[in-house]
Amino acid sequence: QVQLVESGGGLVQPEGSLRLSCAASGIRFSIYSMAWYRQAPGKQRELVANIASGGYTNYPDSVKGRFTISRDNAKNTVYLQMNSLKPEDTAVYYCNHPDERWPWGPGTQVTVSS
Repeated sequence: QVQLVESGGGLVQPEGSLRLSCAASGIRFSIYSMAWYRQAPGKQRELVANIASGGYTNYPDSVKGRFTISRDNAKNTVYLQMNSLKPEDTAVYYCNHPDERWPWGPGTQVTVSS
């Protein structure tokens, strides 16, 4: 079965950086688009980045220029490099397919605070 495991979160000061990782198993990773989502307390889950199997990337305006999604098909892993972090980036971050077709992993908490 499909398993997604996120890691790399933590507490960071405003303007700091973090790199998140998501290891996928149970799928032929290289043929799928992948996406990162986040969910802040009391808010709906939102997509923050996606990457196609061929490497094309897309971001909402809220993170464009600050977040970078990448993938390593040899490691079945997708990454999210987050720079210039803001307090409003505080959330639990998850990975999944852009159409949310797989069971959600545990997520990784990102807290941006001074």
